[in-house]
Amino acid sequence: MVSVALTAARALGFTRYACASTGNLANSVAAHAARAGVPSVVFIPSDLEQGKVVTTAVYGGDLVAIDGSYDDVNRLCGELVETDEFEDTAFVNVNVRPYYAEGSKTLGYEVAEQLGWRIPAQVVIPMASGELLTKIDKAFAELVEIGLVEAPADGWKVFGAQSAGCNPIATALHDGSDTIVPVKPTGIAKSLNIGDPAAGLYALEAVRRTGGWMEYADDDEIRAGIRLLARTTGVFAETAGGVTVAVLRKLVESGKLDPTAETVVFNTGEGLKTLDAVAAESGPTHRIKPSLRAARDAGLLS
Repeated sequence: MVSVALTAARALGFTRYACASTGNLANSVAAHAARAGVPSVVFIPSDLEQGKVVTTAVYGGDLVAIDGSYDDVNRLCGELVETDEFEDTAFVNVNVRPYYAEGSKTLGYEVAEQLGWRIPAQVVIPMASGELLTKIDKAFAELVEIGLVEAPADGWKVFGAQSAGCNPIATALHDGSDTIVPVKPTGIAKSLNIGDPAAGLYALEAVRRTGGWMEYADDDEIRAGIRLLARTTGVFAETAGGVTVAVLRKLVESGKLDPTAETVVFNTGEGLKTLDAVAAESGPTHRIKPSLRAARDAGLLS
């Protein structure tokens, strides 16, 4: 996604890269800028997880922490692009957003490719702005249109996942409404904390059109989702991944999602960036002296 946006930025003559981010985009923009030898300025909420702060700051660009929500960060960046001082700056998710958004389709392309040029019957996708969900759905449609893949016999169903602390899109769907009421985000899934989602209406349309659904998970359910995924697959997800796993469980339990159909669940972040979410519940199962007797007494040799 970022590569597509920054390739366009270079072609358009921008000489500095920037973004508003809650972590993954920040890391990527800072890394791409360092590799290209281009200055970068990344804006983040000041309460961002330390792992995400460090993995952006390490690349050496400007990192600006804003005392406010992710929506506040986005608003500020929207204002900055209108100033003379930032006219040379490509804000990946603001003034070159169309390229960034279209780049999101690569996730859909890669899924089809890795399945042997096949579209899964069901996908579960985390939602912040709703953009990722709409673009994965669009990628599938484009692959079918150009004849690279065949659509499943009954089409594909798109399911959206949100945190209970920031669930305006899912709430609108549950209410049968086309009005998305902005919220003030809370909770541990900070990478999904967009209270006023720009692509929310498009996400609603995609889910309704495909016969999918949306659900949301609270913080305890998110933590349980992270641990479940780690124990059963060996994949350690960040909080957004915990959201999709927790929502997957709810969708199966409610009968909204068919557990016998091929399903792809999107995890969009590495758990090492959000260690605080599960640190209190994760630690040594035994503490022993360095001896065989102690290991035997602890039951490790049985």
